[in-house]
Amino acid sequence: MASPVIRAPIIQAGEPQEKFAFGTVFEATGGVIAAAPRPKRTYSAEEVEAIRRAAMVDGEARALASIANRQAEALAVIGRATQQALPGLAAVAHEHRVASAELALACAKAIAAAALDKFPQAPVRAALESLAREIEAAPRLIVAADAELAEGLAPVLEETAQAVGYPGAIQVRATPGMAPHAFILDFGDGSASFDPAAAAERVSEALRAALAAEGLHAEPLIPGAAPTEFQEPES
Repeated sequence: MASPVIRAPIIQAGEPQEKFAFGTVFEATGGVIAAAPRPKRTYSAEEVEAIRRAAMVDGEARALASIANRQAEALAVIGRATQQALPGLAAVAHEHRVASAELALACAKAIAAAALDKFPQAPVRAALESLAREIEAAPRLIVAADAELAEGLAPVLEETAQAVGYPGAIQVRATPGMAPHAFILDFGDGSASFDPAAAAERVSEALRAALAAEGLHAEPLIPGAAPTEFQEPES
């Protein structure tokens, strides 16, 4: 007769093992010393309803916790994607600012050139008016300009001198080689000059220097919005 085979229960690694305990303990005479509580097998309708409600509450809490975790993970992914996109967005915004500034400068140059062609003597008149105090004691004012500008400039300067109260003599000299619309005011103790091309170049250099210094650290793309650092939500 073959020996009976005893199969031990398979224990999975990592499973918590319960301590062995006797369900019922008897004394020597057969009396029961201790007995394990028997599981309840019958429930009233109120108990069943209470268990059902508790199970629903527990299930809802677990579902809400799972949804909150997924939302936190999604927000973290969105935050990382946003952080990766911001440098590129800042670079695009900087290129847009540079292009806008260059376009505005080109428009300003075109408008200034048209204004000088229309009113070529206006800058000389404005310079004489602004230098009224500096030249009031000078006995003579020499104005050097290109031939086209010098032509007909003396009467305009005489009129402006009377308006600002300058009593000295004014001499206008046509100077070959000077740029169009450029002039020099020499009043002995000092001088003032104007060259439209040189002035436009100085403005361009100042604009380029400002844009280079600003770089990618300009004002926020949305007015009134301060840049903030993104923080991942706690899971």
